[in-house]
Amino acid sequence: MAGRTFSFEITRTSSAPPATLFRLETDAGHWAEWAKPLVMQAGWEAEADPPGGVGAIRKIGAWPIFVCEQTVEYEQDRRHVYKLVKPSAPAKDYRAEALFTPNGSGGTDLRWSGSFTEGIPGTGPLMLAILRSAVSMFATRLVKAAEQEHAAG
Repeated sequence: MAGRTFSFEITRTSSAPPATLFRLETDAGHWAEWAKPLVMQAGWEAEADPPGGVGAIRKIGAWPIFVCEQTVEYEQDRRHVYKLVKPSAPAKDYRAEALFTPNGSGGTDLRWSGSFTEGIPGTGPLMLAILRSAVSMFATRLVKAAEQEHAAG
């Protein structure tokens, strides 16, 4: 029996430009600076050109739990799409997109969405709550870090 599919979408608005948010979100090496407490360690499992581009795999988390996410689409300063490489269960085929759209006030409208297939029957609602909560926290902290950096600019 095929698992059910779940999805979520998180939106935020930032006064910082898209390029700032995009750089922070795609640079695995700096996630530990702005994505705490869920991400205490961050880096590259595999690098690409440009850094964070298609094929790059970022490794983020806190010992002993790490996730690896591979970039599958990369549009400089606009869009970053990645898939979960490991672990794969209980959220199979997890794929997420961070979209950075300039807004009329000179800032950015951020839309961060994700979807996955339930890997273990019955776990979908819990995984949805966990992923939505984590990405919501990441989006809030990303906006804060980008605005601080932009203000210090």
